[in-house]
Amino acid sequence: MKKLSFYLSFVAILISFASMQTLISCQEKTKEKLEDAKDAIKEEVKETIDSAKIKAEARLDSAKIKAKAKVDSIKLKGAEKMEATAKKIKESVSK
Repeated sequence: MKKLSFYLSFVAILISFASMQTLISCQEKTKEKLEDAKDAIKEEVKETIDSAKIKAEARLDSAKIKAKAKVDSIKLKGAEKMEATAKKIKESVSK
């Protein structure tokens, strides 16, 4: 009877030890998964920021090109008006 209770106690200890090992193993796997998830989120955020930066630079370049085109157009119109005014002045002086 003493041997039976000793063996049952021993089996109970082994089962509890195995349960603790499983728990510790699960905790380690969970930590690894959390680290992997954290790394994946960091990478995704970095990619999103890079993508937004590229889009913003493209829009800025487009805006610069449009602004330069408008400035050039205004300069051309101003030069045309100056030429017309200069022509009128020459005509009025020569009369």
